[in-house]
Amino acid sequence: MILQHSGSEEELQVLMDQRKRKRMISNRESARRSRLKKQNHLDELAAQVAHLKNENQQILTTLNHITQRYLNVEAQNSVLTAQVGELSHRLESLNQIIHFFNANNGIFEAPDYASTNFIDPAPNNFFNPFNINYINQPIMASAEAMLQY
Repeated sequence: MILQHSGSEEELQVLMDQRKRKRMISNRESARRSRLKKQNHLDELAAQVAHLKNENQQILTTLNHITQRYLNVEAQNSVLTAQVGELSHRLESLNQIIHFFNANNGIFEAPDYASTNFIDPAPNNFFNPFNINYINQPIMASAEAMLQY
């Protein structure tokens, strides 16, 4: 009986060794799968970083382009604002001339400069209704002129 018992122990030992080897192989395979999964995850993150860097560069390029367009529009707006001011001033002067014509029934008479509100009664004065040469003067404003200041 002792021989049977020792044979049984040997079989039990062999069975336990087989289970250990099987568990060891299973653990190694699980660790390998875990390493592969981790590497795949790192590769995906690296690809995502590259994609986001590219997208960020495109956004910066678009932002720079839009900023440049905004600055151009702002310069054009400054020119137009200056032209509106100049045209408004001319319109006011023309309305003063019309008022002067209407007040004198269309007849030019020498005004009494002592009683008028003209700044300078000189013939080149912009407000002098007898000097109508300024009416045909072009408006001189441009984006380049505005950007010099």
